[in-house]
Amino acid sequence: MLSLMTTSPTNSTDPADRAEPVEPARSPAGAAGSAGAAGSAGAAAPEGAPGPGSAPADDAPASGAPTPASGAPAGAAPRPRRRAPAGAAVLRADKTEAIRVAVFEELAAVGYARMSIEGIARRAGVGKTAVYRRWRSKLHLVLDLVSALAVQGLPTPDTGSLEGDLRLLYELTARALRHPVASQVIPDLQAEAARNDDMAEALQKALREGQEGVASGIVRAAVNRGELSADLDENLALDLISGPLYWRAVVVRAKQPKGYLARLAAATAAGLRTL
Repeated sequence: MLSLMTTSPTNSTDPADRAEPVEPARSPAGAAGSAGAAGSAGAAAPEGAPGPGSAPADDAPASGAPTPASGAPAGAAPRPRRRAPAGAAVLRADKTEAIRVAVFEELAAVGYARMSIEGIARRAGVGKTAVYRRWRSKLHLVLDLVSALAVQGLPTPDTGSLEGDLRLLYELTARALRHPVASQVIPDLQAEAARNDDMAEALQKALREGQEGVASGIVRAAVNRGELSADLDENLALDLISGPLYWRAVVVRAKQPKGYLARLAAATAAGLRTL
């Protein structure tokens, strides 16, 4: 999640996503000379059309027409080249990443309700078409990104003790939740989730499953070391591990006193041993 938040969007160099350049003014004599040259060489290409040898625009269907090999004699058969599937669009990864970053920044700046595809595209430095080629609406865009967070998750601590693992987990989680974007985006999405079942399901998956995957690893390691009973109630254990910090950081949004995370880890470890 943090990698998406902190990566700076890359400005697009896609000609299709920039305004057309204004042709510089020419003197009548120069214009006449150019017209004569064009007449001798053949009809001029329409304005905005790609010139000879130019690559297809990013995110546009790739042209599969064969072109003559460089330096081939006139009249030689063109050398075939690989064709993109009919109707396929070439989607640049750097542009997709810029859009993802822009979504989190827009969510933090204006909230989900006021966020628009136009604002996302402007912040990402791309055209609206580039966004719509990837996601058909802002809801599907946000659902896709939020669902991806559950897959990323946090690294599972391995300090050699239950209390040490819990303390490291809480430090990593608290650091992520203190991030300015996370502290604004998560509450806003929770409010939207109260009105939208799809958002609620995706948000629960991101916040709960990702965290619980790490917590389950901590519990299993503690069981293997003999620190916890093998027949403990795992669901209750996961709630006990994940609940207190999220309650304080996300729900009531209270500051953490000095030494809070260490005391929370010790109290949680003691509680887990009673299960």
